[in-house]
Amino acid sequence: MNPIDNLILIKDIKIYTEDRIIEKGYIKIENNHIIEVGRLDDLSNEENFEIIEVPAKYIAVPGFIDVHIHGVNGADTMDATKEALDNMASSLPGEGTTSFLATTMTQEPEQIEKAVINAGDYISNQPDKGQAEILGIHLEGPFVNASRAGAQPTQYIIDPNLSLLREWQEQSNGMIKLVTLAPERPGGLEMVRYLRENGIIASIGHSNATFEEVGEAVKAGVNHVTHLFNQMRGLHHREPGIVGATFLHDELKAEMIVDGVHVHPEMVKLAFKQKQSEGIILITDSMRAKCLKNGHYDLGGQEVTVKDGKATLADGTLAGSILKLGHAVKNVLSFTGCTLEEAVQMASVNPAKQLNIYDKKGSIAAGKDADIVILDHNMEVFMTLCRGAVAFKKEAETK
Repeated sequence: MNPIDNLILIKDIKIYTEDRIIEKGYIKIENNHIIEVGRLDDLSNEENFEIIEVPAKYIAVPGFIDVHIHGVNGADTMDATKEALDNMASSLPGEGTTSFLATTMTQEPEQIEKAVINAGDYISNQPDKGQAEILGIHLEGPFVNASRAGAQPTQYIIDPNLSLLREWQEQSNGMIKLVTLAPERPGGLEMVRYLRENGIIASIGHSNATFEEVGEAVKAGVNHVTHLFNQMRGLHHREPGIVGATFLHDELKAEMIVDGVHVHPEMVKLAFKQKQSEGIILITDSMRAKCLKNGHYDLGGQEVTVKDGKATLADGTLAGSILKLGHAVKNVLSFTGCTLEEAVQMASVNPAKQLNIYDKKGSIAAGKDADIVILDHNMEVFMTLCRGAVAFKKEAETK
């Protein structure tokens, strides 16, 4: 055995693999990758492996992927510094997130430019393991509808501008992977077609599109919905709106902020019944105040008050969340009665497939990145491995 190989063995654990549940199983890791998954009875050749011990009845699931997150622990993508992204990448494994899209927000173009340049440079030079991996950039705004701005500063909202988007994509080293826009605005469908042709996810969000306009956008290439229900034309019996279109178009994968604040638990249940586990992606849309105490914080130059699990602007508008993705998994289990397998589909499998990286991430299988979350008997995150290195571990409870 090559002494420089980093060999890790997790054993005697329940494993949610790509295609089955193993009640008592093992996972072998070499360097950054899973090399073997199987039943404990079939385990052989343990020599030279560092064994990770976990308490009985703990569960291994694939690492969670957050495609919509602005900040955490005092840091925000819009800070446009290496330190901010380092902070985010180091903090997120504590909630089971092993990879994410650094998400921008509507600001003056120069600020967005700084953020995408910074993120593009960071992604090209980030550590190969031991912290959450930034997979790319989610550009949320400025190409949205001012009538559905939410916490996006209206003074910087502009109609879809393809030349500006191309400029930012070049400056980011091609790292913009998802764009939230209002396709009903002038230039919207042209931008959607460009995104589709260039392998970038086109998402409808902060939009006032009608049901018919959503249909046109889907034909043009929209296949994603930004934070379903929030800041969009809602469901009405004479105008199904974006929500109705999301329910009826199987092509659309819908993000949801399952914190019990942004979407009522019964509406989460309704969406789950309509879209099923294959059609939903759990996100946090969290801001820098996550992991910090109640108080006043900045979001895009606006003061946000965080109190009792809710982040709001001065006028009471919800301003992102302080939700942890591991808690979103727990919440969706509670709100919908879904299985853990279905929750994993929404937190890991679907975002990996949407980003076209399911060959590397999103499930526990030989050959994939060793992004693994170990949950305790309360479905809380006990340990997180990012590409084969322990990035978070909490003390086991004593009985």
